[in-house]
Amino acid sequence: MIDALAPWMPTIMIFSAVALATVATALGVEWALELRQRRVVVRQLHAISSSTASSAAAALFRDAAGVDARWLEELAARVPQFRGISGLIDRAGLSWTVQSFIIATLGLAIAAGIGVALVFPVGPAILVAALAAGALPYAYVNHRAGRRMGLFEEQLPDAIDLIGRAMRAGHPLSAGLKMVGDEALEPLAGEFRRVFEEQRFGMPFDEALLGLCDRIPITDVRILVMAIMVQREVGGNLAEVLDKIAYVIRQRFTIKRQIRVYTAQGRFSGVVLSLLPIGVGSALFFINREYVVTLFVDPIARYFLVFAVVLQLMGYLWIRRIVDIEI
Repeated sequence: MIDALAPWMPTIMIFSAVALATVATALGVEWALELRQRRVVVRQLHAISSSTASSAAAALFRDAAGVDARWLEELAARVPQFRGISGLIDRAGLSWTVQSFIIATLGLAIAAGIGVALVFPVGPAILVAALAAGALPYAYVNHRAGRRMGLFEEQLPDAIDLIGRAMRAGHPLSAGLKMVGDEALEPLAGEFRRVFEEQRFGMPFDEALLGLCDRIPITDVRILVMAIMVQREVGGNLAEVLDKIAYVIRQRFTIKRQIRVYTAQGRFSGVVLSLLPIGVGSALFFINREYVVTLFVDPIARYFLVFAVVLQLMGYLWIRRIVDIEI
């Protein structure tokens, strides 16, 4: 086993070194940005103590919004896709910054490209490896955000029922939001607590609700927010409206679970078809190593191997797209 791994040891060591250097760089950038932000806050606190509270507080909020690096603002202006990275990180509940995300993406892509170039010096293979490794941070953040939003959506009907019961007991809507923030579980409690705190510290209530829609891009949240805003404009029995919204959300969950049962075979087929070539190739490698090594030695076979990997990935994504039915 050790002899079989011996040719790969330089590649593993180089990849590990580049990956560790990337993590160290990201941590250094994080530390520098945190130190800079602390200094900015200290200067602003001194300004508050030496000037009027209103003007200093306004400056505090303006400067806090501009702590991010200037080069990121310019990059976001030229590449619109970067504007959604910060929101995606927030939805995932991570403490990352956009700077650390970009550094990790570039570091993994460079490390994978160098490692593949040393062992498998084929242009398409290097490009595919770099793209795949660079996509890992985004895939991880997107997966975390999806899980967190799914958990939020599952907890939402109970939170709506709690707000409705609070209003029937004579409490205002803001008190119902505070109850959800105090008694519900994360991540729902944190988001509703933020809405309550924002409106308590002076933000208009409608803007606080719209901020919840921006942070949580879920259809049920938009329905809830629009129902509350319409009720505030025209009046009506909001508790009854909330009960109906909670009922509709639960019915949608029932349909989603039924669809997952119906599409379970398709999802399982996609996983099996994706892992089958890897399993068969690994078995052939241990049974007849010379037969499989030809794919890595012959110049034409290398291009076919890269082409097969790309087609395999496209097939898996295609199957996932087919079985992913929106409700």
